[in-house]
Amino acid sequence: MRVLGIDPGLRNLGWGLIDVNGSRLSHVANGICHSSGTDLAARLLSLYDQLTDILNRYAPEAAAVEQTFVNKDGAGTLKLGQARGIALLVPAQFGLAVGEYSPNTVKKTVVGVGHAAKEQVAHMVKVQLPGVELAGPDAADALAVAICHAHHARSTSMLADAVQRASA
Repeated sequence: MRVLGIDPGLRNLGWGLIDVNGSRLSHVANGICHSSGTDLAARLLSLYDQLTDILNRYAPEAAAVEQTFVNKDGAGTLKLGQARGIALLVPAQFGLAVGEYSPNTVKKTVVGVGHAAKEQVAHMVKVQLPGVELAGPDAADALAVAICHAHHARSTSMLADAVQRASA
């Protein structure tokens, strides 16, 4: 299964792709979509176009997006929410179910603690995907989201299999 992880942002939207084969994870690609344009609509459109290109090029079978948290700057939170809408919309247009995970869940899954620093996340992504060259912190976070989704999807699948066996 090919999984796309997305770390939404209005200026920089991180993305990372991994292949999952049982418990084996392998890196496919990662990068950062940089928004361009002078107004919000143009910046959102540039993110939409870039993310659509990534899905066309790599054909993921699953996607996951990091949830955003509300901060003190209401306008900034709203803009981030709109970028997150693009991150949810594009995979949905490709027919993918999109998982959503809180930053703490991603960190706890990848690092082992929910309040890990960005450097710790990047380090553990490198440990779990040997040889990966990270395009930057946003791409590392996106790969962490993909890894988190792979682990949670596997747990959910295993639980569903166990329930099915128990009811048989």
